[in-house]
Amino acid sequence: MAGRLVVLPQITKVIGVDAAQPDADCRRRMGTAEFVRVDIRGPLISRLIDGSDIDTVVHASTTASPSSPASRTMAKEMNVLGTMQLLAACQRSAQVKRLVVRSTAAVYGGSPRDPAVFTEDTEPLAVPTSGPARDAVDIEGYLRGFIRRRPDVTVAAPRFAEIIGPTVRTPLTRYFSLSPMVPVLIGRDARLQLVHEQDAVDLMMHLALGDYAGFVNVAGSGTMTVAQAIHRAGRLPLPMPQGTLGLLGRSLRGLRIGGFSPEQVTLLARGRTLDTRRLRDDVGFTLRYSTEAAFADFAAGLTPVIDAALLGGVEKLARKAAIGAPQVHAPAAGAPPVGAHAARHPAGRRPPGRPHLVSIDGERRIR
Repeated sequence: MAGRLVVLPQITKVIGVDAAQPDADCRRRMGTAEFVRVDIRGPLISRLIDGSDIDTVVHASTTASPSSPASRTMAKEMNVLGTMQLLAACQRSAQVKRLVVRSTAAVYGGSPRDPAVFTEDTEPLAVPTSGPARDAVDIEGYLRGFIRRRPDVTVAAPRFAEIIGPTVRTPLTRYFSLSPMVPVLIGRDARLQLVHEQDAVDLMMHLALGDYAGFVNVAGSGTMTVAQAIHRAGRLPLPMPQGTLGLLGRSLRGLRIGGFSPEQVTLLARGRTLDTRRLRDDVGFTLRYSTEAAFADFAAGLTPVIDAALLGGVEKLARKAAIGAPQVHAPAAGAPPVGAHAARHPAGRRPPGRPHLVSIDGERRIR
C-alpha cells in the first residue's frame, strides 16, 4: 500500500511505521516510501506525527490473529494500548485531518438470536468478551470518543469480514489448510463471507484518499458454507462436537502447527453475513473478488487431497436432489381440517370471522 501511495502525484510523503523492521521483499515493495521503526505504544509516535506534518493517518496493523496463546498478551497491548496512544497523538496534532482505522465484523459477536444480515447500525446481542473481537470492540469505543473530541477530523472505520488470499496467514486459512480432513461442528454448516487481501488493500487506499466518514461493512458478494469451502479446498469434513472442536483448536495452536481460536469456532457455528450496500452506495467502492472467487484464489495454493472437481460434482448433484425433492404445501384455503382439529371442529362448523393459528407441531389452535 505504501509503495502504491507514494507514486501518486497528490502525495508528497509516505511514512511506514512498525515495531519490527520490514523484510527485504516488503521494503522493496514500499518503493521510495520512508520507514521509521516506532512502537506505537510509546510517546515517539506523537513526535513523529507532529514533526513530519502528517495530515492522514492509516492504522491497518491491528492484530486479528495471534499466532499462539503466548502472544495474546502482546497482541492485546498492540491492539488496544497502541491504538489508544495513536489516537491520543492524532488528537494533539492540529495537522491531522483524516484517520482510517481498520476494524472487523467480529464486533457483531455471535448469538443464536442474531439477525440473518448485519447492517452497520445493528447492535450486537452478544458482545464479544475475549480475544481479538473484544479488542476490536474496545478500539471502536475509543474511536467514537476521538470523533467526539475532534469533530474536525474525518474518520473512517471499515469492518472487514475474514480476509483471505494466497499470502494471508490467519486462523481461518490455517483451518482450511488442515489435511486430509478438516473438523467441523456436527449439524452445523454456517454461511461465510470473505474479503480478498487485494480488495482489502484497495479499499484502505480508497478510504485514505476519499472523504467518507463512519463505519462500513466490507465483504465479498455472495456466501459460502463451511462444507463448500472445505470441499473446494480438496479436503473432507470431519464432524465433531463443539467442545471437542474447541479443544482441538487450542491444542493445535499450543503445538504451533495451526489451529483456530474460540472466536473462530463461534464463526464456524453460526456464520455471519454483512449488508454491504453502504460500501457500494456511500463509499462508492466495489470489491473485485466475490466470496467464492476470493476463496478460489486462496485454495489454488493448496495441494488437494481429494479432487475438487469431483467434490464439486457431488455438490451439484446434492443441489439438484434438493430442488427435485417433494415440497410440503400448506392446505388450500377452505380445505377441511384434519386430525384432532377435525374432531373438535368439523368442517364448516368453525365460527365465522374466527382466525386460527397453527402451532409448531402442526396442531391448529383457535384464537
